Amino acid sequence: MRRMQRQITLIIFLVLLVFAPGGCTRENSSQPEQESPDVPRGYVPTLEVRQAGHILQFGPFVGYYFLPPDPEDLSRVKFVCFNERQFYASDVPANLKLFEGEALLRELADAGFDLPAENRINPVFFENAPEPWVQNRPEPQEEFLHFHSCYDAAGPVRKGYWLRHTAVRVFTYDMGGKVGPDSPLYHPVKPGPDTQFARIIEFDRGPDTGQN
Repeated sequence: MRRMQRQITLIIFLVLLVFAPGGCTRENSSQPEQESPDVPRGYVPTLEVRQAGHILQFGPFVGYYFLPPDPEDLSRVKFVCFNERQFYASDVPANLKLFEGEALLRELADAGFDLPAENRINPVFFENAPEPWVQNRPEPQEEFLHFHSCYDAAGPVRKGYWLRHTAVRVFTYDMGGKVGPDSPLYHPVKPGPDTQFARIIEFDRGPDTGQN
């Protein structure tokens, strides 16, 4: 009877080990998973842009952190992007750094385009965007492929940052497994400037509904 009890106890222990968080569910991962991103000192998730007495906010959004080289000048900032909560890539562990890069503050031309504000973040792909927005992005244009707007109390604005992503590792950008090869967001990534990053302009109405 005691031997049988010990066997049952051992089976229960093994089952708990397999299904417990951090148990054997990541046996195929080549790298250990971090508990949280290793954000460099000085990087912050949100920027406050003040211009002519008008206060704009930028961020937060999942995995991105920003550093102004000059705190008095937010026209150019550095950024890092982590695979926080495995939000961007399903084939590498959560919280690893995926990108670093720079972001340049610009204002999109008034092209008579109503800024979408239905969701927290509203994407407009290049093929659907006004031509001046696409053509007037910073140089090198083949690397500045992603615009993310600032917002104020009323919602998204035309001022925001063009981001140039430089990958630091090999991975597949698949929104954490939520999109496949048919999606314009999906692409394999290798170290260096990510010239395959989604060509997209995003209007951010602010985190009133939670992070993206």
